Amino acid sequence: MTHVIRAATEADLQHLYDMAKSTGGGFTNLPPDRKALTAKLERAATAFAREGDDISDDMFVFMLEDTATGDVRGTCQVFSAVGLKYPFYSYRIGSLTQHSEELGRTFRADILNLSTDMEGCSEVGGLFLHPGERSGGLGMLLARSRYLFIRNHRARFADKTFAELRGVIDEAGGSPFWDGVAGRFFGMNFQDADEFNAKHGNQFIADLMPKHPVYIAMLTEQARAVIGVPHPTGRAAMRMLENEGFAWEKYVDIFDGGPTLSARTDQIRSIKEAADASVVAVDEGVDEHSGAERRLVSVGRMAEFRVAYGWVDQRDEGVAIDPVCAQALGVEPGMTVSHVARW
Repeated sequence: MTHVIRAATEADLQHLYDMAKSTGGGFTNLPPDRKALTAKLERAATAFAREGDDISDDMFVFMLEDTATGDVRGTCQVFSAVGLKYPFYSYRIGSLTQHSEELGRTFRADILNLSTDMEGCSEVGGLFLHPGERSGGLGMLLARSRYLFIRNHRARFADKTFAELRGVIDEAGGSPFWDGVAGRFFGMNFQDADEFNAKHGNQFIADLMPKHPVYIAMLTEQARAVIGVPHPTGRAAMRMLENEGFAWEKYVDIFDGGPTLSARTDQIRSIKEAADASVVAVDEGVDEHSGAERRLVSVGRMAEFRVAYGWVDQRDEGVAIDPVCAQALGVEPGMTVSHVARW
């Protein structure tokens, strides 16, 4: 069985909608709303078709497809630069230290500061994989395909890239962080605010969110406990990000308090370690028994971009790949591919 990452098309609306209904809430980039998802696909089509090789307000949507059945089993997204149209808000955790000579004590207070520091950065997000497919490296294929796309279209992306991880959601679908912080100012529960943000953007945050720092010690114990903590289903994604060189620099999501991890784009491991090569052969003998290496292989630009796992054999003037990978990607000898080790 072979899976391939490909650009999303308008025909993927039902696939996206079905996945959106399965997320369990708190998944801003994949709202269970046909109108919002249609707008995403239209925006992605515009981005894939844009000819300029510069940074713009682009969003790219990709699908994970089983080549044997045609079933779509996952999705992911890449944003060229956030905050170009509307402000992009995060909370940054800072601290204030004060000393009292009379008491002979020093006090340190942790503070949430509303921030737009991530504006202009690229974002990787919107990753969802059907629960039944969370084995065999498909999550890694989805996640790392985004970095190969960035690498092969580098001029369209910023020098810093970040990822927001979904925060802790309780059994009722609520957010302890939202209830303890923003919910006090907005007059709506987390589900309503998250749905509104997914459909209309977060400009309402700018309109209503208090600009003053929030002292963490004044929050409820439940809210404090989840600051910077990923949703249990996001722990594997966090480990993958950390393996790529992403780090948490005290930024959290303004809705659910989930951690925001970031990295210098050119230092992302998959981008640094990938290489280009000419395909000199498509060879049935290239497999685990021939000394070949299992790698991520990509080909094509923009809407023709595709990624799959394949066996790759390094040869004098290029690489040989196995026929299954070649067929999935539409690769023939003489074409150039990008490839990076599977780890």
